[in-house]
Amino acid sequence: MAPSSYNYTSPQDMWYILIGIPGLEDVHTWISIPICFMYIVAVVGNLFLIFLIVTEQRLHEPMYLFLSMLALADVLLATSTAPKMLAIFWFQSMNISFGSCVSQMFFIHFIFVAESAILLAMAFDRYVAICYPLRYTAILTSSAIGKIGIAAVVRSFIVCFPFIFLVHRLRYCGRNIIPHSYCEHMGIARLACDNININIIYGLTVALLSTGLDIMLIIMSYTTILCTVFQIPSWTARFKALSTCGSHICVILMFYAPAFFSFFAHRFGGKTIPHHIHILVANLYVVVPPMFNPIIYGIKTKQIQDRVILFFSPISICC
Repeated sequence: MAPSSYNYTSPQDMWYILIGIPGLEDVHTWISIPICFMYIVAVVGNLFLIFLIVTEQRLHEPMYLFLSMLALADVLLATSTAPKMLAIFWFQSMNISFGSCVSQMFFIHFIFVAESAILLAMAFDRYVAICYPLRYTAILTSSAIGKIGIAAVVRSFIVCFPFIFLVHRLRYCGRNIIPHSYCEHMGIARLACDNININIIYGLTVALLSTGLDIMLIIMSYTTILCTVFQIPSWTARFKALSTCGSHICVILMFYAPAFFSFFAHRFGGKTIPHHIHILVANLYVVVPPMFNPIIYGIKTKQIQDRVILFFSPISICC
């Protein structure tokens, strides 16, 4: 059929059907149980972490302020996806309007790019703390931290806002089934009857010039950190310096590893990786890192451990 003979549908009239995890519809209820648990732990854990950092004066240091930004991003990422996901699994509430779908798409990409920038800022924090310890407080002032946070948000908005126009410019001709649990850019674009090469190119450009650049700078930071640490003569001092980076490295791996798996599986692994595996990993990605981030920092950071013990000790005494 020639493109001119398509019956085009106005985006404002479009309603999509999110089918959840294709091929695993029979076990949606069982899959929803761990996802619901992880979502609750993620929200409660990150909000509690933010509360501790805000209320405890001793935690008003650059490392913990960046951590509070990461925790807020985790709450927003999980909350922008998990409630709709659970509604699909529990109540078969699969319908979503074009406007709501595009809004969810924007917030998911916006939060992802912002979180990547926050992880870069945390790597910079460790770089300054280990390589220039005497200038640490002079470089990472409260003003500088605020500007870094604003820059992360502004960059993310500038990078992700064009996605809205890129899907609005496309013409749609009735296809409305999205084989996913939430809306993302290419999932919407592939339902269009138009050429989506611009969408593909822009998506790849964003991945390379924002997230890809962040990863390269993080690698450079930790390469410099390692070179500096191994010049320290004392093994005890080396271990102490590296231990301050352990939590951040774990968080980085949890954030980027599943993201890159989904990115490459979506584009190059269509025939080798089952589609339901790709979607399942994408679903877990929005709840697993947000759940583990506060746990990792709680276990590996003594200052947070001490504050948690202090917070709960009056409760245990009362009981």
